[in-house]
Amino acid sequence: MNTLTLDRTDIKILNELQKDANLTNVELAGRINLSPSPCLTRVKKLEQMGIIERRVTLLNPKAMGLEINAYIQVTLDKQPQSALENFRESVERIPEVMECNWMTGDCDFLLRVILRNVEDLEHLITSKLSKIEGVATIRSNLVLKQITYKTALPIGTSHTIIVRL
Repeated sequence: MNTLTLDRTDIKILNELQKDANLTNVELAGRINLSPSPCLTRVKKLEQMGIIERRVTLLNPKAMGLEINAYIQVTLDKQPQSALENFRESVERIPEVMECNWMTGDCDFLLRVILRNVEDLEHLITSKLSKIEGVATIRSNLVLKQITYKTALPIGTSHTIIVRL
Protein backbone atom coordinates (compact mmCIF):
# COMPACT_ATOMS: atom_id res chain seq x y z
CA MET A 1 0.00 0.00 0.00
CA ASN A 2 1.40 3.39 -1.02
CA THR A 3 1.15 6.36 1.31
CA LEU A 4 1.47 10.06 0.70
CA THR A 5 1.83 12.77 3.32
CA LEU A 6 -0.21 15.91 2.73
CA ASP A 7 1.23 19.04 4.28
CA ARG A 8 -0.65 22.20 5.25
CA THR A 9 -0.29 23.66 1.77
CA ASP A 10 -1.76 20.54 0.13
CA ILE A 11 -4.64 20.62 2.60
CA LYS A 12 -5.25 24.33 1.92
CA ILE A 13 -5.37 23.55 -1.81
CA LEU A 14 -7.89 20.77 -1.24
CA ASN A 15 -10.08 22.93 1.01
CA GLU A 16 -10.12 25.79 -1.50
CA LEU A 17 -10.94 23.47 -4.41
CA GLN A 18 -13.72 21.85 -2.37
CA LYS A 19 -15.26 25.30 -1.92
CA ASP A 20 -14.86 26.27 -5.59
CA ALA A 21 -13.58 23.85 -8.21
CA ASN A 22 -13.71 26.60 -10.84
CA LEU A 23 -10.83 28.56 -9.35
CA THR A 24 -8.10 29.34 -11.85
CA ASN A 25 -4.62 28.29 -10.86
CA VAL A 26 -3.67 31.95 -10.34
CA GLU A 27 -6.70 32.52 -8.06
CA LEU A 28 -5.95 29.34 -6.12
CA ALA A 29 -2.28 30.24 -5.73
CA GLY A 30 -3.24 33.67 -4.40
CA ARG A 31 -5.63 32.20 -1.83
CA ILE A 32 -2.99 29.86 -0.40
CA ASN A 33 -0.05 32.29 -0.70
CA LEU A 34 1.92 30.24 -3.19
CA SER A 35 3.21 31.19 -6.62
CA PRO A 36 1.24 29.73 -9.56
CA SER A 37 3.84 27.27 -10.86
CA PRO A 38 4.35 25.27 -7.64
CA CYS A 39 0.62 25.48 -6.99
CA LEU A 40 -0.14 23.87 -10.34
CA THR A 41 2.49 21.20 -9.70
CA ARG A 42 0.85 20.32 -6.38
CA VAL A 43 -2.65 20.21 -7.90
CA LYS A 44 -1.47 17.92 -10.73
CA LYS A 45 0.20 15.62 -8.17
CA LEU A 46 -3.01 15.47 -6.11
CA GLU A 47 -4.94 14.59 -9.28
CA GLN A 48 -2.44 11.94 -10.40
CA MET A 49 -2.47 10.32 -6.96
CA GLY A 50 -6.28 10.07 -7.07
CA ILE A 51 -6.83 12.38 -4.10
CA ILE A 52 -8.67 14.80 -6.36
CA GLU A 53 -11.06 12.36 -8.01
CA ARG A 54 -12.92 14.79 -10.24
CA ARG A 55 -14.34 18.29 -10.33
CA VAL A 56 -18.07 18.76 -10.62
CA THR A 57 -20.77 21.41 -10.80
CA LEU A 58 -23.51 21.06 -8.20
CA LEU A 59 -26.98 21.86 -9.48
CA ASN A 60 -29.92 23.04 -7.40
CA PRO A 61 -32.42 20.13 -7.56
CA LYS A 62 -35.48 22.30 -6.87
CA ALA A 63 -34.48 24.76 -9.61
CA MET A 64 -34.31 21.77 -11.96
CA GLY A 65 -37.83 20.65 -10.99
CA LEU A 66 -36.69 17.79 -8.76
CA GLU A 67 -38.84 18.24 -5.66
CA ILE A 68 -38.59 14.79 -4.07
CA ASN A 69 -35.52 13.73 -2.09
CA ALA A 70 -36.03 10.29 -0.56
CA TYR A 71 -34.13 7.48 1.10
CA ILE A 72 -35.04 3.94 0.19
CA GLN A 73 -34.06 0.90 2.21
CA VAL A 74 -33.79 -2.31 0.20
CA THR A 75 -33.45 -5.79 1.63
CA LEU A 76 -32.61 -8.77 -0.56
CA ASP A 77 -34.07 -12.21 0.08
CA LYS A 78 -30.54 -13.71 -0.02
CA GLN A 79 -27.09 -12.14 -0.10
CA PRO A 80 -24.83 -14.33 -2.24
CA GLN A 81 -22.20 -12.39 -4.15
CA SER A 82 -24.12 -12.80 -7.40
CA ALA A 83 -27.28 -11.21 -5.93
CA LEU A 84 -25.30 -8.30 -4.47
CA GLU A 85 -23.55 -7.74 -7.80
CA ASN A 86 -26.83 -7.98 -9.75
CA PHE A 87 -28.44 -5.39 -7.48
CA ARG A 88 -25.43 -3.05 -7.76
CA GLU A 89 -25.39 -3.28 -11.56
CA SER A 90 -29.14 -2.74 -11.79
CA VAL A 91 -29.13 0.31 -9.51
CA GLU A 92 -26.21 1.90 -11.37
CA ARG A 93 -28.45 2.05 -14.46
CA ILE A 94 -31.16 4.07 -12.66
CA PRO A 95 -30.39 7.78 -13.09
CA GLU A 96 -32.57 8.89 -10.15
CA VAL A 97 -30.35 6.98 -7.71
CA MET A 98 -27.85 9.52 -6.42
CA GLU A 99 -26.24 7.21 -3.85
CA CYS A 100 -26.30 3.51 -3.16
CA ASN A 101 -24.68 2.23 0.01
CA TRP A 102 -24.26 -1.39 1.09
CA MET A 103 -25.27 -1.42 4.74
CA THR A 104 -25.12 -3.36 7.97
CA GLY A 105 -28.24 -3.50 10.10
CA ASP A 106 -31.89 -3.77 9.11
CA CYS A 107 -31.48 -3.34 5.36
CA ASP A 108 -28.92 -4.42 2.79
CA PHE A 109 -28.84 -1.20 0.76
CA LEU A 110 -29.69 2.42 1.42
CA LEU A 111 -30.44 4.50 -1.65
CA ARG A 112 -30.79 8.26 -1.91
CA VAL A 113 -32.97 9.22 -4.84
CA ILE A 114 -34.06 12.52 -6.34
CA LEU A 115 -37.21 12.77 -8.44
CA ARG A 116 -39.76 15.27 -9.76
CA ASN A 117 -42.76 14.14 -7.72
CA VAL A 118 -44.35 11.37 -5.67
CA GLU A 119 -45.70 9.70 -8.80
CA ASP A 120 -42.14 9.33 -10.07
CA LEU A 121 -41.14 7.82 -6.72
CA GLU A 122 -43.99 5.34 -6.98
CA HIS A 123 -42.90 4.45 -10.52
CA LEU A 124 -39.29 4.00 -9.41
CA ILE A 125 -40.31 1.63 -6.62
CA THR A 126 -42.94 -0.38 -8.49
CA SER A 127 -41.47 -0.49 -11.99
CA LYS A 128 -37.74 -0.46 -11.39
CA LEU A 129 -36.60 -1.44 -7.89
CA SER A 130 -39.22 -4.11 -7.20
CA LYS A 131 -38.40 -5.72 -10.57
CA ILE A 132 -34.75 -6.35 -9.63
CA GLU A 133 -34.27 -10.04 -9.01
CA GLY A 134 -33.79 -10.89 -5.33
CA VAL A 135 -35.38 -7.76 -3.84
CA ALA A 136 -37.46 -8.82 -0.82
CA THR A 137 -38.51 -5.55 0.83
CA ILE A 138 -38.48 -1.86 -0.03
CA ARG A 139 -39.09 0.94 2.47
CA SER A 140 -39.03 4.60 1.52
CA ASN A 141 -38.70 7.77 3.57
CA LEU A 142 -39.35 11.22 2.14
CA VAL A 143 -37.16 14.12 3.19
CA LEU A 144 -39.38 16.92 4.45
CA LYS A 145 -36.63 19.52 4.57
CA GLN A 146 -32.91 19.21 4.05
CA ILE A 147 -31.23 20.79 7.06
CA THR A 148 -27.62 20.50 5.94
CA TYR A 149 -25.88 19.19 2.85
CA LYS A 150 -22.13 19.15 2.45
CA THR A 151 -19.87 17.92 -0.28
CA ALA A 152 -16.58 19.07 1.26
CA LEU A 153 -14.69 16.59 3.40
CA PRO A 154 -13.76 17.90 6.85
CA ILE A 155 -9.99 18.20 6.57
CA GLY A 156 -8.18 20.61 8.85
CA THR A 157 -4.77 22.23 8.40
CA SER A 158 -3.65 21.77 12.01
CA HIS A 159 -1.65 18.64 11.16
CA THR A 160 -0.38 16.65 8.20
CA ILE A 161 -2.51 13.87 6.77
CA ILE A 162 -1.21 10.46 5.71
CA VAL A 163 -3.17 9.26 2.68
CA ARG A 164 -3.28 5.54 1.94
CA LEU A 165 -3.50 4.84 -1.76
